[in-house]
Amino acid sequence: MFKRDGKKDPELFQNVSEGLKKLYRTKLFPLEDTYRFHDFHSPALEDADFDNKPMVLLVGQYSTGKTTFIRHLMEQDFPGMRIGPEPTTDSFIAVMHGEQEGLIPGNALVVDPKKPFRKLNAFGNAFLNRFVCAQMPNAVLESISIIDTPGILSGEKQRLSRGYDFAAVLEWFAERVDRIILLFDAHKLDISDEFSEVIRALKNHEDKMRVVLNKADQIGTQQLMRVYGALMWSLGKIVGTPEVIRVYIGSFWAQPLLVPDNRKLFEAEEQDLFKDIQGLPRNAALRKLNDLIKRARLAKVHAYIISSLKKEMPNMFGKDNKKKELIANLGEIYTRIEKEHQISPGDFPKLAKMQEILANQDFSKFQVVKPKLLEAVEDMLSNDIAKLMTLVRQEEAAMPSQSVQGGAFEGTMNGPFGHGYGEGAGEGIDELEWVVARDKPTYDEIFYTLSPVNGKVSGAMAKKEMVKSKLPNTVLGKIWKLADVDKDGFLDDEEFALANHLIKVKLEGHELPTDLPEHLIPPSKRGL
Repeated sequence: MFKRDGKKDPELFQNVSEGLKKLYRTKLFPLEDTYRFHDFHSPALEDADFDNKPMVLLVGQYSTGKTTFIRHLMEQDFPGMRIGPEPTTDSFIAVMHGEQEGLIPGNALVVDPKKPFRKLNAFGNAFLNRFVCAQMPNAVLESISIIDTPGILSGEKQRLSRGYDFAAVLEWFAERVDRIILLFDAHKLDISDEFSEVIRALKNHEDKMRVVLNKADQIGTQQLMRVYGALMWSLGKIVGTPEVIRVYIGSFWAQPLLVPDNRKLFEAEEQDLFKDIQGLPRNAALRKLNDLIKRARLAKVHAYIISSLKKEMPNMFGKDNKKKELIANLGEIYTRIEKEHQISPGDFPKLAKMQEILANQDFSKFQVVKPKLLEAVEDMLSNDIAKLMTLVRQEEAAMPSQSVQGGAFEGTMNGPFGHGYGEGAGEGIDELEWVVARDKPTYDEIFYTLSPVNGKVSGAMAKKEMVKSKLPNTVLGKIWKLADVDKDGFLDDEEFALANHLIKVKLEGHELPTDLPEHLIPPSKRGL
């Protein structure tokens, strides 16, 4: 379909997943294939990459609690699970939902078209012998899949070769997962060279990264502050960005806290992390769209690099010398492409890695610039993606309740062990007596100094007293709205006591409720 001005109409799609597949196959894959993108950066995407559930990748040194963390989330052991203080998990384990409990070995996994792992066969048998899928029926796994990884080694152990490129495998997973959780042990904070190398390999995926400082209950508050500071400093040096990755502090297992001083902090942090993980299914389509855009930008730059190299190559003699010269001067070619096509320096692949791969390539097989292929990708980025974005929002609105259920996510949802239960505005929630009545005699003394008329004080008089709390007007305005239960513009003694109670809640560092909870409604107003 073409418009009169010659521009093509954006494609029409039934749903986001089908749209992504179609765009990739028809517009991006031809460009990738022509310029050998898959030899340099990442294997071709398959339908399973667009259809699979959100995945969470756990990365950390040995004995930081990765496998225990998964067990904590699911509240169930999984096949192939081994836990211990030494490097016990020596394989990549994809923990996924299945009707029958069991293990599928790596070589069988990479030939299953329904699983998003087919392209992992490029890493060879040494890796596939260390890759399994643990399938089991579990409510958490109905919404997400979790990838457990071998503990990253430190000291002498890391010199022993694994037989496959560990960092490259992690990078492959990082491109395809929705969340990367880096686990650190608060008790022995040590970032080995291999771990630093891994974090650097994941550098292009900072938006997916979260950090968990685990086993934080083994040390006191003062030590925890020092450990947290040291971790932030180390991460800042390795990641090398001014933005700080979100760090969650806690003890992620179902055992008593050794040092319970920071229990409230751990509860709040766990709740925040759970919310982050629970939101993954809702944001999965947006993540896949975002990753496709990232990939398309890299593929475009790659095409310019390869075609520039082809253009510089002689037809007959001196090919080898010219090839060496071009690889050595690749930085200058980057700069030229950057200026010629107005491309951001951040979109270019790593120079050293590109030079290393180019050394083993036959430049004579490279292709020259093919404008039609580049135009198709440009059209996809400019028009089709916008259409898909609208569809993403429509799908999200149609399924607002999509979130991870079951396991540890259910444990704190309801009842007295929910986060913040019985605190702040929730204080007195299961008491028969009105909780405000405890301090009402004190509030009554102030109330009667404000010269009430017919048992009520005006807004102006109440304001004089309320501003003494030094809370901003926006907060006091909200408190007034909640306290003026009968909405008559005045406060009686009960409403005035309620306003002061809410001021106290806010001053103690708690959030105000959006609507007044039933247990805070003054007894005389409960029939309204």
